[in-house]
Amino acid sequence: MTTSKAVSDPKIEAINRFFSAYAANDVRAMSAVLAPHIEWTIPGHHPLSGTKHGLDEVVSFFDQLGKVGFQAEPVFLGSNGEYVVDIHRGWTTEGVGLVDTMWALVWRFDSDGQVDQVVNLSGDQHQMDNYIWANFPLAPLPGRLAR
Repeated sequence: MTTSKAVSDPKIEAINRFFSAYAANDVRAMSAVLAPHIEWTIPGHHPLSGTKHGLDEVVSFFDQLGKVGFQAEPVFLGSNGEYVVDIHRGWTTEGVGLVDTMWALVWRFDSDGQVDQVVNLSGDQHQMDNYIWANFPLAPLPGRLAR
């Protein structure tokens, strides 16, 4: 009788490392999974939405989420070619109102085995939009205007 051992997928292992680092608020370990030229798209109509370009912007985004105790728990990971899809529960532990919803993320890996693009999809975008507006007010004018 022969038994087969499941072959591990290095892309899924990388995403699991990312979530472990995220849970520990270990920005250095999170960054190790991401390519320096990462593009991370956050959906919605709120001050934190939009595409983040490069590690500095992505790390800054996660720093903001850390201020409201945002947590993530993977439910499903699947891979195909250069992509991983994750479904996870995401929730907040602090702030005005709370978020508790499902998220789907599409992670794309580059030829070096690092994540170079992530697209977030929210299970309840209205809830997230309202939460971010309530907890991350814009700076007053003219300070918030780009120069």
